[in-house]
Amino acid sequence: MAITPAGVRLYLPRIYRGDLSKVATYHEEPPVAPEPAPAAPPGRQSGAVRYSSNLAGLVAAGILLSRIAGLIRESIFAHYLGNSAAADAFKAGFRIPNILQNLFGEGVLSASFIPVYSRLLGEGDEESADLLAWAVGAMLALAIALFVMLGVFAAPYLIDVIAPGFHGDKRDLTIRLVRILFPGAGLLVMSAWCLGVLNSHHRFFASYAAPVAWNVVMIGALIWYGPRSTQDRLAIHLAFASVAGAALQIVVQLPQTLPLLGRLRLHFDRVRDALRTVFRNLLPVIVGRGVGQVSGYVDNLLASLLPTGAVAAINYAQILYFLPVSLFGLSVAAAELPSMSRATVATNASVYEALRARLNAGLRQIAFLVVPSSVAFLLIGDAIVTLLFQSGAFTHRDAIYVWATVAGVSVGMLAGTTARLYISAFYALSNPRTPFRFALVRVTLTLVLGYLCAIPLPHLIGLDQRWGVVGLTASAGVAAWVEFVMLRLSLNRLLGWTGIERRYLMRLWAMALTAAVAGNALKYSLPHREPRLAALAVIVVYGATYLGLAYVTNEPELKRFVDYAMRRLRRRG
Repeated sequence: MAITPAGVRLYLPRIYRGDLSKVATYHEEPPVAPEPAPAAPPGRQSGAVRYSSNLAGLVAAGILLSRIAGLIRESIFAHYLGNSAAADAFKAGFRIPNILQNLFGEGVLSASFIPVYSRLLGEGDEESADLLAWAVGAMLALAIALFVMLGVFAAPYLIDVIAPGFHGDKRDLTIRLVRILFPGAGLLVMSAWCLGVLNSHHRFFASYAAPVAWNVVMIGALIWYGPRSTQDRLAIHLAFASVAGAALQIVVQLPQTLPLLGRLRLHFDRVRDALRTVFRNLLPVIVGRGVGQVSGYVDNLLASLLPTGAVAAINYAQILYFLPVSLFGLSVAAAELPSMSRATVATNASVYEALRARLNAGLRQIAFLVVPSSVAFLLIGDAIVTLLFQSGAFTHRDAIYVWATVAGVSVGMLAGTTARLYISAFYALSNPRTPFRFALVRVTLTLVLGYLCAIPLPHLIGLDQRWGVVGLTASAGVAAWVEFVMLRLSLNRLLGWTGIERRYLMRLWAMALTAAVAGNALKYSLPHREPRLAALAVIVVYGATYLGLAYVTNEPELKRFVDYAMRRLRRRG
């Protein structure tokens, strides 16, 4: 953060403060639900929903750029490190300091800071909004500094908790990596503060494209040090590059963030009530996020008990999983949250009707793209993994292993993605406690089912222990479905019916399965071609078949996407 010199009054221009006719009413607890209103016909959207769809497109564009950069990074990482012990150490070491980002980063600020900050902006109280943003930023920076110091000191003990299966040189390397990576994780949390300010002003693209800078620094380190270093030394160089990239990620957001705020002032008393609301919501969200993230750490903990390569494989699978989840789930949810927090509220019935319309339209958008993603991971996942990772130290055997892991991940993809939108609705209603309770159930199921499917089950059915990683990811998918059902039933009791029409879902699954048949037919007709070129051809045929069938059946989601893309192109022209 830039601090102005003492005595200098620096006023920065106001870029956007929102439509003051859209003044939100903020509820500490959701009011009593009215009689459910009839759902809007599928395929029809209000102007507000179309507007949020455009915002979701900006989020998706930013996320797409950052995810493409991330895939390039992981492809080069796989080339040099494959599924080696050094790869296991880096992946486990990166996840441990990532606790900070998961507990205090984007998700927590989205649930606690953005609704209150957006409400102040919607009410026209710009001065209080600025004071709140600076106060939250200062308190967050202090807390993160303390946690970083604690994490560096406690690294050996964290390894014993997160990766108890690591021993000897592998454990020592992981400890060293954790100590290097912790400051970078703290910087990424402060980057999330910038994101919270930008999102509240409907500036989505820069905040979600900023991780490109972080990825570019790491890609540069891999290309420079990869041919010159051992695998252990490369992992260390990459950790230092991660810290430098995190700093650059903040720097690229500041030119848009600072002009949205007034001069730096800290008056905690002036925004005491707003801060109290932020921190009243913060605690259950931190606990909820902590509980939610436990499932990821449980996966790594159990994978560390499996043979070498399991930790790296599960992290490769998670990278692929989070690509559609972020693009099609997070983009819609992130665009909706500020809009729902500012939404016009004339009566209880109107806010429920608006939320229901947004939810149903967003769920259709998500399903249109997540269903084919899930089928692709399950049925042509070998082509996807081969195209992205098979090179150098990452062999075809590794590609099959990661494909099996990705197939397990695909089980819960639709549930995990659509759940993001339901959770945003609860946050907009200032009710983070309900998602927290359901996250507890999911984590408990992940722990119990994950252990049973990863450790004893392979022995019982006569499989090599390394394949326990598939049971681990599949069991997490089952737990995600349980959480989704509970979220939907709870919100439906408040808003009336929300969800995706069964006929629409069946049509999407049928189109995706048909596309998979076409892709596999091509794959088996080209058995001796160059693996990556053949994989690319299979993916292209799969995607073209699905989109072609969507065009023939006149799917409205495809039409909206094409119309949005054409509008953007015309504006640029």
